Amino acid sequence: MACDGGAFPRPTGAQERIDAIDVLRGIALLGVLAINVVMEFRVSIFEQFLASKPPASPLDDAIETILTLAVELKALALFSLLFGAGLAIQFDRLADSERRTPLLVRRLAVLLAFGLIHLCLIWNGDILTEYALAGLIVLPFLFGPRWLLAVAALASLLLYLAMQAFPPAGLFPSTETITQHVADATRIYATGGFLDVLAFRLREIPLIAPLHAFIFPRTIGLFLLGAFAWRAGLLQNAPGRLLWIAAPCIGLGAALILAGTEALGTILLALGYGAGIIGIASLRSGKALLGWAAPLGRMAFTNYLAQSLIFGWIFYGYGLGLFGRLGVASALAIGLAVYAGQVLFSAWWLRRYRYGPVEWLWRTLMYGAAQPMRQTA
Repeated sequence: MACDGGAFPRPTGAQERIDAIDVLRGIALLGVLAINVVMEFRVSIFEQFLASKPPASPLDDAIETILTLAVELKALALFSLLFGAGLAIQFDRLADSERRTPLLVRRLAVLLAFGLIHLCLIWNGDILTEYALAGLIVLPFLFGPRWLLAVAALASLLLYLAMQAFPPAGLFPSTETITQHVADATRIYATGGFLDVLAFRLREIPLIAPLHAFIFPRTIGLFLLGAFAWRAGLLQNAPGRLLWIAAPCIGLGAALILAGTEALGTILLALGYGAGIIGIASLRSGKALLGWAAPLGRMAFTNYLAQSLIFGWIFYGYGLGLFGRLGVASALAIGLAVYAGQVLFSAWWLRRYRYGPVEWLWRTLMYGAAQPMRQTA
């Protein structure tokens, strides 16, 4: 967003955006899509916690291993960093507006409403609800100095790491409950009509909630870390510094994950991914290489919700009913085809309109006035 003295606040224009951040958001969306389609739409999210799984081909096993080690949780961590940076950018650009706090609270409240609709009616793997709640917690810290963001981020991430080392007793369901639930999910999601799927989706939410609670401190910590990176100037015209940060983070993060210290390794690997992609995308040659992802990143909200609608129709019984019937490679191929279509659609759309459809609605509800949509407006 931008603000000019006492002028009425307005959304950030395309010419004011940092393209490298949009590139990273677009690429992070690929990682989120890959994990969602393989581990949450193709089969029950709880299947990964079972000791014995259905037999898979060597190709499926290899792809799943790569996704687990290199992508799972790392893509969401990237989105958390980006959301925190985006919140800090909006906060700073509204510095001269008396409406800064009400506008940002309304923005997060609208996001919460979107998230609850998505969670209940479309797909219960929703992350928007968690992000809205975390954003409301992080927002007061943006009024403080930069060191406060760093200290609060460190405290939140240490709490997350402590929870991984010493999981709270009784937080997760028993093995018997998970086994029965996976069997029920395979039957209902594959064959049920829309109302059957909806009812089961709502019954699943209490089982999924502990998974969000388990990573909620990490989400808050990464929001704060993203805000700190913005305030420290790391995201503004600093490709050299970021590339120097990327290499050790990726190397150490990968080593920790391979050694079994996944929680800390995931955070470091996500930091390395983010620093590397933004650093490369900030270079002239990097823009030519990765610029295709920027339109997708500018429309990430629209594309994220569209993926849920598309995959719901592909995998659930009210559509093609492919739930539980595809291997990892086949499901990922479908996901990549959807992603490629979204890359083309996003570029086409933004040549004609200022925002994605959902982004436009989000801004309109935030400001309480319809925002200009067409590029010629």
